[in-house]
Amino acid sequence: MSKIQKEYKPIKIEDYRIAKEPYYIPHANEVEVFTAAYKNKLPVMLKGPTGCGKTRFLQYMAYKLKRPLITVSCHDDLTSSDLVGRYLIKGGETVWIDGPLTEAVRIGAICYLDEIVEARKDTTVVIHPLTDDRRILPIEKRGEVLKAAEGFMLAVSFNPGYQNILKNLKQSTRQRFISLTFTYPPKEQETEIVKHESGVDYETAKSLVTLGEKIRNLKDKGLDEGASTRLLIYAGQLIVSGISPRQSCEAALAEPITDEAEVKRAIIEIIDTVI
Repeated sequence: MSKIQKEYKPIKIEDYRIAKEPYYIPHANEVEVFTAAYKNKLPVMLKGPTGCGKTRFLQYMAYKLKRPLITVSCHDDLTSSDLVGRYLIKGGETVWIDGPLTEAVRIGAICYLDEIVEARKDTTVVIHPLTDDRRILPIEKRGEVLKAAEGFMLAVSFNPGYQNILKNLKQSTRQRFISLTFTYPPKEQETEIVKHESGVDYETAKSLVTLGEKIRNLKDKGLDEGASTRLLIYAGQLIVSGISPRQSCEAALAEPITDEAEVKRAIIEIIDTVI
């Protein structure tokens, strides 16, 4: 019978700190609201389309608040053990390994569950005791109730555009969070973001943003999701690397967004018109 090892592996807080201030342009009052939520120990939900800046915003706020940030990309196979932790056999001993949520609770980090709607519903229940005034994490496998350290904050995100009957956030979970809605930045702001992040000149950045806006207008014509700011930056980076603007836009925008031949042709026609 294996011996149970009680000691924990030391957590290095510095491994989770954002070393350099992320580039972020506020759209409205999201910085003030998030800061107030942090001070009042309230959990926050970020809603918005893919690639509109939700994750960058969390990185920016973690830097501003001087808190370590632990990010979990949620998916269909994510279990409560993946979040909380599990026992593993190492060298003939049974060793407990903290999951990312438990690590965040112990060190007082911001725990960011990205695209939480992708996780199994029985998994998301584990966060409920952390979202009210108890701020506790029951670890059933250890018979332990862990109190959140000072500075701990829970943040989640999801894309409302992808909701359906099978993948939706239950009201019992949604109503535990304050919410911030994100969308694509105004044209001038998005142009500055694309210019800064990709390295293209202003006029090229402006053309890419114009292209992105026109592609987003196809959303009601067979396109599930519009061109994200992230993809516009990717196109700019390819252009800076010497790839022709048309090829860059086709590779970064037309191909990733859709596999439907007719919709793809429409996007390429827009590329030819704008670029």
